[in-house]
Amino acid sequence: MSALRHAAAVLLAVCALHAGAASLDPTEERIVAAVRTRTPQAFVLLERAVRINSGTMNHAGVRAVGKLFAAEFEQLGFATRWIDMPPEMQRAGHLVATRSGGQGKRLLLLGHLDTVFEPGNPAPVWEWRDGRIRGQGVNDMKGGDVVVVEALRALQAAGALDNTSITVMFTGDEENAGDPKTVSRGAMQDAARRSDVALAFEGTVLDAEGRATATIGRRSSSQWELRVTGRAGHSSALFRPGASYGAIFEAARILDGFRREVPEPDLSFNPGLIVGGTETGHDAAAARGTAFGKTNVIAHSALVTGDLRYLTYEQRDRVRAKMRAIVDQHLPGTEAEIRFEDSYPPMAPTEGNRRLLALYSQASADAGLGPVEAVPPGLRGAGDIQFVAPLVDSLDGLGASGRGAHSPDEDLDPASIERATIRTALLLYRLTR
Repeated sequence: MSALRHAAAVLLAVCALHAGAASLDPTEERIVAAVRTRTPQAFVLLERAVRINSGTMNHAGVRAVGKLFAAEFEQLGFATRWIDMPPEMQRAGHLVATRSGGQGKRLLLLGHLDTVFEPGNPAPVWEWRDGRIRGQGVNDMKGGDVVVVEALRALQAAGALDNTSITVMFTGDEENAGDPKTVSRGAMQDAARRSDVALAFEGTVLDAEGRATATIGRRSSSQWELRVTGRAGHSSALFRPGASYGAIFEAARILDGFRREVPEPDLSFNPGLIVGGTETGHDAAAARGTAFGKTNVIAHSALVTGDLRYLTYEQRDRVRAKMRAIVDQHLPGTEAEIRFEDSYPPMAPTEGNRRLLALYSQASADAGLGPVEAVPPGLRGAGDIQFVAPLVDSLDGLGASGRGAHSPDEDLDPASIERATIRTALLLYRLTR
């Protein structure tokens, strides 16, 4: 069955949702009508995007998807450009589309072109099954990219796009951001400094009752490395006065101390790799370790690497101080040190973000789609919005709804494209008045 025929079935399924729409002015009614009229074409655009493999390391594919969306933005009167990354970063670059005006809030809209599915991945490319769409990146996040395009197109159809100031940035490496982040996210942060509001279109998370949520807070992504040493010796000397407990016992003490003493709300930390013995090696780039040791020799060295996810910088500083204090309580004959490295900044749930959510929720309710609540920050991983959230009021999770992101079973609820587009278009209209 063609995408257009499937879209027609979706339209019939969601008409009842729109019957209860209220509190819309005449322009907003035209915006909603324009979204609904375009729903079949939205699925055509989505299928075209999904059928282009754009795994992060498939640079040609990422650029091809960027070219596809650039043409859509140019039809809407946006100026587009491609930002290349330095060759040594091994990333494709980013699509930026802009239009300038003096009316209302200056908006920054964020999406991404890449997926986790590199060429040759066995996951289905595109298929309709049991009323849903399966495909590589169909909800993470090419569905969200289509929501952006179609919401802007609805504003244009209703005569509400003129004189607005909107920047759209679709990154080419959200799934594996290039280093240094100051380069790969520098243009995004510059755009945020010229904006009043940032909106990101990662997939909409549904609550236990199937209601839409949005994201006002996301935890950071950071890493830590623990290095431990002990005096090597015969194992028979263990537990004698003056003997070393060895690196492995010390590493175990520290990790168990973390487990018992550090946990608190909105925090997670995970030791993902550990090696220990007489000799140890670590290949950080390949995330691999090597070790040599004998059962009758006290371990000389151990290394542990892990991640740490926090919601605010205050929480980060407090938790790191706890971890350092635990590390410093050395067992006899051992030494240990821990170092931390930030990657993605946190998106704190600020009052400005809550006000944005209230506007979005009201737009949804006025369209007959029900209110939208905040998703708990601990349910979201790291995302591009976090690079701009410290600079500007921000809201994320405005894209399409699906299941199984990053897995061979990734899918999309087709009706969520129209719902998300209506909510977004009304929010954009209200922000730019």
